[in-house]
Amino acid sequence: MRLTVNGELREVDNAATVAELLSAFKLDHKILVVELNREIIDRTRYEEARLNDGDQIEIVHFVGGG
Repeated sequence: MRLTVNGELREVDNAATVAELLSAFKLDHKILVVELNREIIDRTRYEEARLNDGDQIEIVHFVGGG
């Protein structure tokens, strides 16, 4: 499946949901925000939020520092 992730076209296999995509990118235990086709997805819906070919995903995670 072809997805645009943070503005970059990617070929992604074995990720049918947002949760599976985050796991594939090893981001499943980070504090982050996911936007799927310009809609912010609540963390409680990651398991049910289905991905489709051509979807646009933005993943933002927080970095501490000073």
